Amino acid sequence: MQATEWEVIDRMPCTIRLLRITTGSAGFYDFDEYERLVEAAKALDANAYLIVLLGGEAGLRCGEMIALEWSDVDLGKRQLCIQRSEWRGHVSTTKGGRLRYVPMTARLAAALRSHRHLRSPRVICQRDGSPLTQDMVRDHVQRAARRAQLAKSGVHRLRHSFCSHLAMRGAPARAIQELAGHQDLTTTQRYMHLSPAAIEGAIRLLDQPGSVRKLGDILETAGAETANPPI
Repeated sequence: MQATEWEVIDRMPCTIRLLRITTGSAGFYDFDEYERLVEAAKALDANAYLIVLLGGEAGLRCGEMIALEWSDVDLGKRQLCIQRSEWRGHVSTTKGGRLRYVPMTARLAAALRSHRHLRSPRVICQRDGSPLTQDMVRDHVQRAARRAQLAKSGVHRLRHSFCSHLAMRGAPARAIQELAGHQDLTTTQRYMHLSPAAIEGAIRLLDQPGSVRKLGDILETAGAETANPPI
């Protein structure tokens, strides 16, 4: 298809049927499972504990955890600045190319405060100060899951749990989008079916008193909107 766009060929020699991409719901830990995972990680070591909290209570991606530096941590304001990510030893900007600020939970702030070290600028690192790899991060999560007697899963399940728990607590989609750093609100919408508070609130809008408009007014307004569509 790009060949025609770049004028390499005049037209496609055959037709291509694009497959529809379905957006299913993401797997996540329920509240009880997540607490079991947190306790299991805490019993393992400080890195495992921080990895679970950074993913489950701040929504960091694996590469963002690895690249997180102490200069990004403001314990006074209880806030993280997520501005870089690491992939196979290469550090660049986050997915989407923009930084975001994430407030810390009390538990995450306490864990970071007690974990402070001078071995490396990186928050989570090996004993000699060298950075963790993605495989190491995944191993920490899987060992914690086994200890908690939970099904084996990847690091991204923590991030899914972060978004899902916010939706289940009634957080607005826009707030979840900002905290998670989703480029597109469509990504965030995958979690919003878990938000009973938002659905209940939408229906309750119908109970609110308001001015009753005549049918002619409604038709006139609709006609005007059709004639002058929004840009």
